[in-house]
Amino acid sequence: MPYLGSAIPGAVEPASWLEGSNCQRFSYGLLSLFGVHCPPFRSSELWGDTEATKAVGSPQPLDLVLYNRDADSYGAHVGVWMVEDEILHLCAEVGRPVVWSAAEFAKRARYSTRVGYSEPSSASRLP
Repeated sequence: MPYLGSAIPGAVEPASWLEGSNCQRFSYGLLSLFGVHCPPFRSSELWGDTEATKAVGSPQPLDLVLYNRDADSYGAHVGVWMVEDEILHLCAEVGRPVVWSAAEFAKRARYSTRVGYSEPSSASRLP
């Protein structure tokens, strides 16, 4: 699956997130494979939401992780926490899904600050 910056949440082209996605669309598509639904939020909408998601202090598998160059959620990069210090994400730098540790994110100025973790709430889990 290729990184495609224009394939933001809610985009109609490409039709499937599997054909190309930005980080958010990829993360939400991945969650859907596990029966977890997240509305098509951009990162600042995701971080500001309190109905479909909630901020948590300690991540669990399938929680979302936001990174940015500072603590601002606007324009933050989104990945999915898999297991201890393994975050699956899609970024332009690599161009395909990749797993990085927190240390890998910290090496890059644009991802040097972890904004936080967000858990899709039980209300957003599919039956």
